[in-house]
Amino acid sequence: MKIRSIDLSDSPLNAEHTRLGLPPIEDTISHPDNHPALRIAMWAALAILASLLSVLAWRLFFGDNGGLSGLEIIDRTLHSPAFWSAVAVGFLAQVVDGALGMAYGITATSFLLSAGASPAAASASVHIAEVFTTGLSGISHVKLGNVSRRLFLSLLLPGMLGAFLGALLITQFDGAVMKPFISAYLLLMGLYILCKACRQVFQRKAPRHVGKLALFGGFVDAAGGGGWGPVVTSSLIGSGSDPRTTIGSVNFAEFFLTLASAASFILLAGEPSTWMMVAGLVFGGLFAAPFAALLCRKLPARTLLIVVGLLITAISAYNIYSSVF
Repeated sequence: MKIRSIDLSDSPLNAEHTRLGLPPIEDTISHPDNHPALRIAMWAALAILASLLSVLAWRLFFGDNGGLSGLEIIDRTLHSPAFWSAVAVGFLAQVVDGALGMAYGITATSFLLSAGASPAAASASVHIAEVFTTGLSGISHVKLGNVSRRLFLSLLLPGMLGAFLGALLITQFDGAVMKPFISAYLLLMGLYILCKACRQVFQRKAPRHVGKLALFGGFVDAAGGGGWGPVVTSSLIGSGSDPRTTIGSVNFAEFFLTLASAASFILLAGEPSTWMMVAGLVFGGLFAAPFAALLCRKLPARTLLIVVGLLITAISAYNIYSSVF
């Protein structure tokens, strides 16, 4: 049995973590070459994405498209202002989500709701788009060494179960009832992260109740059209976890729970009617995903903490305001 040599050298990254009181980072523990579980998950994500793209291409060129050819549909889509608006939203949302581990669902859902989609259709559309964007983003995070195997596996199954339960709820009831309470919790978490980042006093302790947190985060994400990143990332970082591997692990796990959400929505509510905007969100997000993962790796830990805290606080304050007034 090979014994792993732990690298706790005084690298610039570990020096910063020491100042912040964060756990030291060992590049070897998060690289997929040293972890079969991460390698299998990464290749599974690639296989799923390739299969989905093949099915969509078949339907586009050989399916029943109301008398239109695949090339005519593509030409009509490329000349649609709504499509390019969705591309811009998808790009910006994925840059933020891939770099900070949150806000894609909230941003994209708000865009679709403003365009006239129902809450269930908006949530379904966003989760279908996220299958592709989170897949490429998660793979990028794995290849760049931003994923912790233990944290990823702890989040995976509970998050998928929560996503299924959330999809079941929103297709039967109005999931917006929970929004003010979740926003209040996230507002406190955002302020807590900012306070700790500014004081540079983080406690080194392993995150607790990760499975329960993933279950709740997956449920909120599917029921509200977004929330996996804000709930899970902010809670884990607030407990003292390393920002970089937390964001990468949460982002990669999001692909699989988003897959569960999208499948549940299609089975329970049928396919959404906003395919043009879904295509735009996917197109914009795919370009942003690798860049966002690289940004997550390059940004200093303290900068990530401050930006995550500010983003969570701003979004939560806005959601509380819009719920009250």
